[in-house]
Amino acid sequence: MAQRTRVGHYIGGQHEPGGERVGPVFNPATGEHTTDVALAGADDVRRAVQVAADAFPGWRRTPLTKRADVMFRMRHLLTEHQDEIARIITSEHGKVVSDAAGEVARGLENVEFATGLMSHLKGDHSQQVASGVDVHQVRQPLGVVACITPFNFPAMVPLWMVSSAIAAGNTVVLKPSERDPSAALRLAELFTEAGLPPGVLNVVNGDKEAVDALLDDPTVQAVSFVGSTPVAASIYERAAATGKRVQALGGAKNHMVVMPDADLDSAADAAVSAAYGSAGERCMAVSVLVAVGEVADPLVERIADRVGRLRIGDGTDPASEIGPLITAHARERVASYVAGATDEGATVVVDGREQEFDGDGFFIGVSLVDQVKPGMKVYDDEIFGPVLSVVRVPSYDEAVALVNANDHANGVAVFTRDGMTAREFELDIEVGMVGVNVPIPVPVGAYSFGGWKRSLFGDTHVYGPESFDFYTRRKVVTTRWPDPSDSQINLGFPTH
Repeated sequence: MAQRTRVGHYIGGQHEPGGERVGPVFNPATGEHTTDVALAGADDVRRAVQVAADAFPGWRRTPLTKRADVMFRMRHLLTEHQDEIARIITSEHGKVVSDAAGEVARGLENVEFATGLMSHLKGDHSQQVASGVDVHQVRQPLGVVACITPFNFPAMVPLWMVSSAIAAGNTVVLKPSERDPSAALRLAELFTEAGLPPGVLNVVNGDKEAVDALLDDPTVQAVSFVGSTPVAASIYERAAATGKRVQALGGAKNHMVVMPDADLDSAADAAVSAAYGSAGERCMAVSVLVAVGEVADPLVERIADRVGRLRIGDGTDPASEIGPLITAHARERVASYVAGATDEGATVVVDGREQEFDGDGFFIGVSLVDQVKPGMKVYDDEIFGPVLSVVRVPSYDEAVALVNANDHANGVAVFTRDGMTAREFELDIEVGMVGVNVPIPVPVGAYSFGGWKRSLFGDTHVYGPESFDFYTRRKVVTTRWPDPSDSQINLGFPTH
């Protein structure tokens, strides 16, 4: 058996091995325990936060042009190392290399957006608001911010947060998922190579102990998080209780509504891509297909036909379209939902548990479950795996009511050829991100990402324009340069 590597932390521009407490990192395609990742304790986190705090005064005073230079160089380095980072992601997450490369490309959009920080950080100025009085408003960074990111996008989500945070003048302690930590460490190395001063971006690996230490540390001014809804709610409550600014993005149950007039072949292609890509381990994956009227039977038939041709295998194999799940536990959890669907009254059209794979990788086939209704676990829970549920409704109004009744409101899509239906859907639906004939409506980097209801805790979405609102606070300055001869005591409230 090959010797395991060890992944530690990145603090103050240097790699550190970490302490004795470690966790396992697997190659999901083989099931092999390939790496030990150091799990930071409270003392490790406190030291990383202090390093970030020490770096903050110098970084916040760094001219905006020099910060922009760092972001431009980072953009170049990400492009240059895209394939390398994709291979790192595949080795620990399992997704196919092409999907991993796409993840890096979408993260790159956020770096590109941050290069425009000269415009994003503009203030306001009003002259002569009263006699001899001017007012101006500036944006200033918060200080040390914590970024806590999930396993499913180990490069993209860190870039969502870190790019805007450091461009705005903050310093960062990033806590990536301990299941696939290496991509975040490589990003930190590239930021250093791009010219980011030591201590501005620090990476601390760990589990709940590290997260709790970040949430409780009084020096940390803000927390960004992406993960499941229960954890997002807990993080929001704990961090907000100490006065921190918090954006905590939670889980999802994304619906794709197919109207009777839709092109069924296009809708079937989109459903397969959006439900099963990255083995369903996406917070924007379509997990519920809402078939309106008579489209259900032909649509289910088309999807089942396409499912049979999908190629599942090692993510490093160019022939593979879908890789494994990230852990054996994740595979068993997904299988349990398919197993229970029949008992709840649903019809399992395609059972991914029946597909067999060689080796010890964490593979599972894709599943298609028809006749699903709210109240069934396969509908109510975020499965986070390659399972697509089909709910049949008779009308547009009932489709909208079904989506709007769900506690999660991350993403939704409608497939139709009718412009008025699409416009009404956009108006009626109570979801944060909407696609019209687009199954996964993740905004480009110039817009912000985030859902509604229990898919987001906090008021601000991640990346894009709202990220600069989140990572800065406004200061208003009122000035007067009076003639000393006019000075006098005035005990009234100033009005002019």
